[in-house]
Amino acid sequence: MPGVSGRAAVPRGAMARSLLALSLLLLLQLQLRPCSADTPANCTFADLEGTWVFQVGRGRGYPSRYINCSEVGQSKKNGRQEGHCQTVLRILHQMDQGSDTVYCAEAAVPPSGRNGLLTDPRVVQPRINHSSLAGLLWSTWRCPELNLGSFFLEVLICIHFLHACLSCSQYKQDGSNITSYCHETLPGWVHDVLGHNWACFTGQKISPPGSGVRVQQLPLRQPFGSRPPQKLYETNDDFVRAINSVQKSWRAKTYKEYEGLTLEDLIRRAGGLHSRIPSRPKPAPLTAEVIKEASSLPESWDWRKVNGVNYVSPVRNQASCGSCYAFASMGMLEARIRILTNNSQTPILSPQQVVSCSQYAQGCDGGFPYLIAGKYTQDFGVVEESCFPYTGTDSPCTLKHGCYHYYSSEYYYVGGFYGGCNEALMKLELIKHGPMAVAFEVYSDFMHYRGGIYHHTGLMDPFNPFELTNHAVLLVGYGSDQVTGEPFWIVKNSWGESWGEEGYFRIRRGTDECAIESIAVASIPIPRV
Repeated sequence: MPGVSGRAAVPRGAMARSLLALSLLLLLQLQLRPCSADTPANCTFADLEGTWVFQVGRGRGYPSRYINCSEVGQSKKNGRQEGHCQTVLRILHQMDQGSDTVYCAEAAVPPSGRNGLLTDPRVVQPRINHSSLAGLLWSTWRCPELNLGSFFLEVLICIHFLHACLSCSQYKQDGSNITSYCHETLPGWVHDVLGHNWACFTGQKISPPGSGVRVQQLPLRQPFGSRPPQKLYETNDDFVRAINSVQKSWRAKTYKEYEGLTLEDLIRRAGGLHSRIPSRPKPAPLTAEVIKEASSLPESWDWRKVNGVNYVSPVRNQASCGSCYAFASMGMLEARIRILTNNSQTPILSPQQVVSCSQYAQGCDGGFPYLIAGKYTQDFGVVEESCFPYTGTDSPCTLKHGCYHYYSSEYYYVGGFYGGCNEALMKLELIKHGPMAVAFEVYSDFMHYRGGIYHHTGLMDPFNPFELTNHAVLLVGYGSDQVTGEPFWIVKNSWGESWGEEGYFRIRRGTDECAIESIAVASIPIPRV
């Protein structure tokens, strides 16, 4: 997989796994559920609702993207970190004009005597239902002591699980027992608008009072427990024949190369155990404005042949590393650079840099394009394949010196927020800006796709038990079957050219097949100057 620079001087582990803390995104969840990916911190919205103090200060080392934030906040004076800026954020519960519950965040002016200057707070509250994103606060801070100028604080408040219950809350794990400290965050990074000066931040809830501590026992995963078996894949011709007999929309085949892989290899290739999102949003309702705009779009589109020109980079093979999120992210940036430069720039970017170096992902255990094509590329930049060749392993971060870095200027969920996506908005984004990263749920029948318009048959392979995963891929076009009229998406996979339709597959469009229309991600790269 979907979820996720040189490495900052911070070890992998709790801090590395707190993706959203490190990127200064605070993801809040409403319901108490067991976590299985990234950080196991588990907090309800009730735990997080209230007034928080966020402090920004110096970490260890030079204030660049390599700053070490593991010891931020160790030195205190008069109850506050010495040499730090501080501001207050109130996380509130409100009701919209209907029956839907809406959560929002509100910026509060720092109390007297605190030197953080909060300016231009803007709260955006889209009209959506209670199962999706409900509020987005952008606040600009100024911190003269740290020479940060102006920098942004992003707060995304989500109602359901987002990215498999990622949380930036502090936690401690003792075997299967998880203690979540819901009143404080792990340390993370923050930087000015241009990314020149970096600092560290921590957050602590100051009211209402309460322990904010939760203790729970993590359940065993089913059916494999903590990891899938090392059992080798077994070819099952009967399963393939069954797929082909129950439907005629697509064709299945046996892939002999699977026989050299374990079930763990195949599951990682399809996103990995950590990739599944337990509660995905449904496609957003269509508005009259979107319907009108989408009605003028062409009946089909394919970025591989726009007026005879191909803007999509070659199909690659991620092998048995769960790095689909890195390939989908790099594929989107590669294609969009080609489009922006009319193919005068055709870089092949390095997924291995993401796997080995990114603090915003889990290496070969998965990640999310929103944090890689978006946040990581914006913060650290990505290099070309020749600078960091792909090995498909969790190798050390060893970037060559002097390599050019490509950055992104902005990134976003299609539809403007998590839960705002739908078929029409995806088509509009595709034609306006180029291919985008999407994620969908992979079942065992998909592993045998050979060609046609895929849909899940409901069949499962009894010889090769397969856990549902979330796989990141690149959407490059759409169309409809000339005979049946069945609509489809055209999608670039990362399993090599011998798989599917020369490395691509088509999948039903307009029905949210395997949740492919629920979480599309876009990023705008900056071509080489």
